[in-house]
Amino acid sequence: MISQKPQQAIWQIDPSLMSNLNSVKFQQYINNRFNYSINNYQQLHQFSVTETSKFWQSIVDFCGINFIHPATNVVKSGKHKIDTEWFINGTLNYAQNILKYRNDKTAIIFENETGEQSNLSYNQLYRQVAKLHHFLKTKGISKGDVVAGFLPNCTEAIIAMLATTSLGAIWTSTSPDFGFEGVVDRFGQVEAKIMFVANSYYYNGKTHDCIEKAEIIARQIEPIQHVVVINFTQSNKNIGSHLYGNDGGCNFISWDKALDNNNHKVQFEPVDFKHPLYILYSSGTTGKPKCIVHGTGGILLQHKKELVLHSNVNTDDKLFYFTTCGWMMWNWMVSTLTTGATLFIYDGSPFYPDGNRLLDIVDTNEITHFGTSAKWISAIEKAGIIPKRNRNFNELSTLFSTGSPLMPENYDYVYQQWKSDLCLSSISGGTDICSCFALGNPALPVYKGELQCLGLGLDVAILDDNGKRLYNQTGELSCMNAFPAMPVKFWNDADNSRYKSAYFSKFDNIWCHGDLAKITKNHGLTIYGRSDATLNPGGVRIGTAEIYRQVDNMTEVIESIAVGQNWDNDVRVILFVILNDNLQLNGDLIKKIKNTIRVNTTPRHVPAKIIQVTSIPKTLSGKIVEIAVRNIIHNRPVTNTDALANPESLEEYRDLKDLII
Repeated sequence: MISQKPQQAIWQIDPSLMSNLNSVKFQQYINNRFNYSINNYQQLHQFSVTETSKFWQSIVDFCGINFIHPATNVVKSGKHKIDTEWFINGTLNYAQNILKYRNDKTAIIFENETGEQSNLSYNQLYRQVAKLHHFLKTKGISKGDVVAGFLPNCTEAIIAMLATTSLGAIWTSTSPDFGFEGVVDRFGQVEAKIMFVANSYYYNGKTHDCIEKAEIIARQIEPIQHVVVINFTQSNKNIGSHLYGNDGGCNFISWDKALDNNNHKVQFEPVDFKHPLYILYSSGTTGKPKCIVHGTGGILLQHKKELVLHSNVNTDDKLFYFTTCGWMMWNWMVSTLTTGATLFIYDGSPFYPDGNRLLDIVDTNEITHFGTSAKWISAIEKAGIIPKRNRNFNELSTLFSTGSPLMPENYDYVYQQWKSDLCLSSISGGTDICSCFALGNPALPVYKGELQCLGLGLDVAILDDNGKRLYNQTGELSCMNAFPAMPVKFWNDADNSRYKSAYFSKFDNIWCHGDLAKITKNHGLTIYGRSDATLNPGGVRIGTAEIYRQVDNMTEVIESIAVGQNWDNDVRVILFVILNDNLQLNGDLIKKIKNTIRVNTTPRHVPAKIIQVTSIPKTLSGKIVEIAVRNIIHNRPVTNTDALANPESLEEYRDLKDLII
């Protein structure tokens, strides 16, 4: 069985530094404001979920969120949690909360794969947004219209988003590695009117053209009237006549031409708290992606809370999150600018020219807060990379990890081979709330394999199948209360039936997130994987992360994926593995893998079959897709392979002889 011995903290902050932390200052702020005596984080969290109005108003005031017109009431409950109203009669603007900084401090540092860097101050950022704001306005963009970005992670993407939202219009984006069908499935549903694209982008040492896909997309989405082309790479392709002109009613225009005006002022459009800010998309691996609409106020409050209180980001800090414009971490990352800190952005492969690339960026650019995926941390460990070799990471205070559970062994790697004095914050939430249910706090100790704490203002609970709260037991990750960052709606879902089906179908009027998790004795959270990927041999629920922890730690195995196969009126566990150094799976290695799993977990976790593969299907944001593999081995369709980074890999799992015996 998995050990239940009490853990020792692997890291905790020097007590002399505790009083400087924003979360501790906020705790004192609450005590002074309301004459309370909150003494620790658990008491602060309890206050945040029981004193809803006081807590969220305090977030607005303490974190410095600007309203154009103040609210008359903080919260009004509805019959259903999705009907809850927040900051009633108040108006605000997301872009205004970023562009309130007008100084020469560096706002954004951008680096591409070739190593070229560019800087933009807060003053320069405002001026460029003002020019693009004017362009969009002259093209008829106004409150409620949708503007899309089919873009690499570049400075122009942020400028385009801010210009869009300054007008009360809605921003949506994907990364340029999407196939055109995947983009049409997304932007076509929301009827974007203007699309921003790059001429091409760099990835893994190659230049990838975007123009052909952009033209196809523009032709297939009739509402797109203008395509703005950013000269992102120094492409030798002569695209002048190929691009500019009127083809099928859609006008292509260069970025420089769009900014060629003398406008110097942004007129921020006041919008209601719930007014749509972003449209994000579900992975779309089981059908057309859901279009999840996030509200202006909810994003501002939730992101500011997470950045300032949970992550301790301050004006003098420099945050770098490795992401693309197709992942919600891009939206989260951009909100760093609401703190007045510097945002470092990078576009390209994290392994070009090798796995040291991001580490060198963090060290050379004196990053204070660095975010990445758990898979990347595991990959560089597997590659034998020692982060601290020839680097000191003097300024680095926080390392974020998300995308999948961070294994306990990865914590050892970080603290032993990277930096010993560091807050390792594994964070988890997702596209659904564009933020986190559980995350970090440098005021709290770090325990291996655990997310440090539940998010303030969110009554996160683990429930059994009957909706009963569980403690130190595995169950469904749920949220018992309404919170501002809940989606406003799904696009084209007038009666909210798809919205309710997605999150409220398992428990009545309780958000069920779809993760299998456990609240630990340390008041942290351990996540075992997606509930819909949960294995059920003999009716016992097993999280796939429990298997991955054992297998992926073996030197012979690069990566693995586990799914359940319906078999003999039950479910049997099938494990697929990619092996290291051209190894071939044989009886001895199968026995070693099974024994490793059995000894460190339970006999129920041991796979019935272990099969060697050469690739594992993943989404464009790098998440493995157990559901797609499960569908393939059961001869079910995978309806939206455009959502996958490597859809061709699925063929390797089709009609396997080993699965019929």
